[in-house]
Amino acid sequence: MLLENKLSLEDIVDKLPGKRIVMRVDYNVPIANGEVSDSTRIVATIPTLKFLIEHQVKSIILLSHCGRPNGKVDPKYTLAPVAPVLSELIKMPVKFINNCVGDTVLQQLNDGFIFLLENVRFHAEEEAKSGYEEFRKQLTLLGDIYVNDAFGSSHRPHSSVVGIDLPLKVAGLLVKRELKYFGTVLESPNRPFLSILGGAKVKDKVKLIMNLLDKVNEIIIGGGMAYTFLKVKENMSIGSSIFDPEGVQIVPKILEKATEKGVKIHLPVDFVINNGFKNEGPIKIVGKEEGIPDGWEGLDCGPESSKQFHNVIINAKTIVWNGPLGVFEMSNFAKGSLSCLDSCVEAKNNGAVTIVGGGDTAALVESVNKGSLFSHVSTGGGASLELLEGKVLPGIASLSDSC
Repeated sequence: MLLENKLSLEDIVDKLPGKRIVMRVDYNVPIANGEVSDSTRIVATIPTLKFLIEHQVKSIILLSHCGRPNGKVDPKYTLAPVAPVLSELIKMPVKFINNCVGDTVLQQLNDGFIFLLENVRFHAEEEAKSGYEEFRKQLTLLGDIYVNDAFGSSHRPHSSVVGIDLPLKVAGLLVKRELKYFGTVLESPNRPFLSILGGAKVKDKVKLIMNLLDKVNEIIIGGGMAYTFLKVKENMSIGSSIFDPEGVQIVPKILEKATEKGVKIHLPVDFVINNGFKNEGPIKIVGKEEGIPDGWEGLDCGPESSKQFHNVIINAKTIVWNGPLGVFEMSNFAKGSLSCLDSCVEAKNNGAVTIVGGGDTAALVESVNKGSLFSHVSTGGGASLELLEGKVLPGIASLSDSC
């Protein structure tokens, strides 16, 4: 289930004027020295905010989490630095309130238009599995209509995501856009449909791979995961490269299903290696036949792999990319991921739908300012992963039905 039977903001425009909107957003942004260092997630909510303003709502009350404060007030995770950034983006005053529930908060909501409330995770009841009833009641008192625009949190059954009991609970424009793209690739993709998967451990991606094998035509596997595949499938020497012992059982099952479904799996054929997990050193490129010597580890795919991957990517018509192909945070091992990025951009220029599945891959794409060159860069790493695994997102399931 994606969004076909759930209400979205555009379905209730006649109900919006004069209403107090409680909007769950994902402002879990990096904050250093009291300043927001990456505002991507804040920017992503601006269209929904503008839509609400245009439709003459009475006020907008924003709820979000930030970091992992473990149910206690921790100044390190305050959302206060977000308010001036949002105010600058929306060109309107944003009033920050240093709690998210209680009479004091309700009183302050009488004076202003856009309010950003303090980190919901400062209350243990936000993430609790029981004993949250009073907290959820207090959140419900904040407004008249609930809007979920926090795609990145929609896979979590937390109080501010699933527990606000208002008569109307709808998807915001960002959530609708996310589900539109993922709905297209999961239900009616243009073909060939290619998935590019990175990441360290096979066990972390096994559900994803097994679900995608029912849908895709080809899969490129890179990152740390590739070494487990190569060791198990071809008995390649991988030196000190990352190896997932659970892959010994998992990889044969994946390969068997791929054969059964006629899905072609592409693995790297050469590797950029170093004698330790570091950027500098006696870096070498080795081929699959030679293998990786003891004491060395593969940190990126090599130029021949990138060339072969390029030919696969530019012929695809739908591409979902989840996970970098190397340790892109280290400049000497970023070329494989950047080459993949450029190939995806070329594919889009050839008419492909290209989707980046959040998390590290989104960070890579945004770090070189190329997000706009993709069809869609997801704001939710964990949420997009769960959708691609075939799971129902609690934050979507709890929205009002459209019929």
